[in-house]
Amino acid sequence: MENTLKAELLSVGTELLRGEITDTNATFLASQLPLLGFELLRITTAGDSLPELGQILQQAMQRTDIIITTGGLGPTQDDLTREAVAALLQEKLTVDPQLENGLRSFFARFGREMPPHNIKQAMLIPSAVALPNPRGTAPGWWVEKSGKVIALLPGPPREMTFMWQNEVLPRIRQRFPVKTILTRTIKTFLIQEAKVAELAQPFFKSDNPTLGIYAKPDGIQVRFVAAGDKAAQLLDEAEKKLTEKLSPYVWGKDNDKLENIIGQWLRQRQATLATGEIFTGGLLATIITATPENEKFYGGGEVSELTKINSAPDCEAAAQSLRRKYKSDFGLCISSINPASEVFIAIDDDHGVKSWRQQYQPGRPDNRERAATAALFRLRERLIELNLNK
Repeated sequence: MENTLKAELLSVGTELLRGEITDTNATFLASQLPLLGFELLRITTAGDSLPELGQILQQAMQRTDIIITTGGLGPTQDDLTREAVAALLQEKLTVDPQLENGLRSFFARFGREMPPHNIKQAMLIPSAVALPNPRGTAPGWWVEKSGKVIALLPGPPREMTFMWQNEVLPRIRQRFPVKTILTRTIKTFLIQEAKVAELAQPFFKSDNPTLGIYAKPDGIQVRFVAAGDKAAQLLDEAEKKLTEKLSPYVWGKDNDKLENIIGQWLRQRQATLATGEIFTGGLLATIITATPENEKFYGGGEVSELTKINSAPDCEAAAQSLRRKYKSDFGLCISSINPASEVFIAIDDDHGVKSWRQQYQPGRPDNRERAATAALFRLRERLIELNLNK
C-alpha cells in the first residue's frame, strides 16, 4: 500500500496474561487502524511490570509512528502505564490541578470523598495532553514527542471505545492525514477457508488493495483495503474478479446480514416462515426477529415440542407439520442426533420438502450459531431455486 505509517498496540494487565479477561480492545483497534492508513506491526500483551513495559515501549518507539496502549491507568500501585511512558521520555509526573478538581468532583457527585490513591490519575507529564473520560475516573493521554505519538487509553472496553471515537480518532486524522482509505468485504458460505485462500491467491500479491481472509460464524469473509484517489475503482475491480471466482458461494458484502436479505425477499413476496429448533434452542428465531421488520414474515416457531426428532426424515416431517400448523409458506426445522457434530436441516414449501445434513467439529463453542446460519443459507438457496429472490 502507498502509505507507510506504522502502528503498534500494547495491552497492559496481568489479568490478560492469566486469561481472566479477553482482550477485545486489541481486536477492535486492529480493525480500525488500517482504515486510517496504518500498518499494524505488533500487538503485545504485557503484565503490570514497569521494566517490561519500559522495554516494550522503547522498542516500539524505534519502529512505529504511533503506539496505542490500553489498560494500566487505574488508581492502584500496579497500574503503571503512565509511569512507564514518563520513564521512557525522561519526563516528571506531576499532579495537574484541573484533573484533580475533575476527579474530586466526580466522587462528590456520588456523595463520596476521593480516595487518596486516586490522585495518581490526575498526573501528567509535560508532553501529555489529558483525554477526558466521562465514563470512568481514568483520563487518557495523548503524547507527542520526537515526531512520534503515544496514546494511552483505559482498559474497560466501554471507556476505551468512547475515548477512541471521541478523542483519539479525531487527533489521529489531524496528525496523520492520509489519502482515501476504503474497504470492501465479500461474504461467503459453504466453502472452506483454504479453498477461498486458494482462489484468492493472486490478490495476495497486490499492495493496493491488500487482502485479508477471516473465518466467521456466517462464513468465510474476504476483506479488501484500498488507498488513494482510485480506491473505489480498485475495490470495484477486485470485488468483480474475486466474486467471479467464488460464485455461487457469495451471499453478501460489507454490512449485509443473511437474515435481512432473506427477509427482504420474503416480504416482497408476502411470504411467511415458521421455524422449529432443537439443536439451536431458539437461536434461529432470535436471529431472525432481532430485526423488527422481519417480524412481518415470521409466522412463529417451536423448540421444546421437537425433542423426538432424530433423523432427516423426522426433520422433514417436522418442517411439514410446522408449515401446516402456522399456515406459513415455508416450514424450516433444525435438529440433531448428536448435538456435538451432526445436524439436520429441512425446508417444506408448496413444491415439496428438502433436507440437508451438516457435519461440524465436535466441541466447537460456535456450532449452534453456525448451524442457525446454515439453516438461513439453505433457505436462501431454496428461495433462489424457486426464483423468489427478485
